[in-house]
Amino acid sequence: MVLEAWFFIAAALLVVSGGAKLWDPAPTRGALQASGLPSGAWTAPTLGIVEIVAGIAGTVLGGVASFGVAAIYLAFAGFVAYALVRKIPIQSCGCFGKADTPPSWLHLGFNVLSAAAASGVALSRRPPVDVLGDQPLWGIPYLGFVALGVWTVYLLLTELPRLREAAR
Repeated sequence: MVLEAWFFIAAALLVVSGGAKLWDPAPTRGALQASGLPSGAWTAPTLGIVEIVAGIAGTVLGGVASFGVAAIYLAFAGFVAYALVRKIPIQSCGCFGKADTPPSWLHLGFNVLSAAAASGVALSRRPPVDVLGDQPLWGIPYLGFVALGVWTVYLLLTELPRLREAAR
């Protein structure tokens, strides 16, 4: 049950971050440029669409689609690790479309754990959405806790690094 909850949070964050890339692709484009990766006008919106589709498909279908979520989080982990190890001066990793969300070790850890959770869900061969049928009240309280988890992780990844920087 914890594995699926983490997966739901990770998949929902993909949808949120994908939407942010569609809304404002500039932070993602800047992070890609600073890292020497392809950063054309189409790159960030395309990544956003892929994230949204993977988050939804992984949740509804499970299986191979959940491995797609794992692959995206492994790619994120690789990007964040590369930026941290190379000390690339990135003001934003571009994940949430905010100009002040620098990559952090916390972000790297979340990405790795999310990839592991998505892989575990994929191997379970049960679509994650089926978990809602096991919950009281059609899963509405469960989804409320997932939404709270999404908000908490969002704050940890976006505001905590900013607050730590301000405290220095």
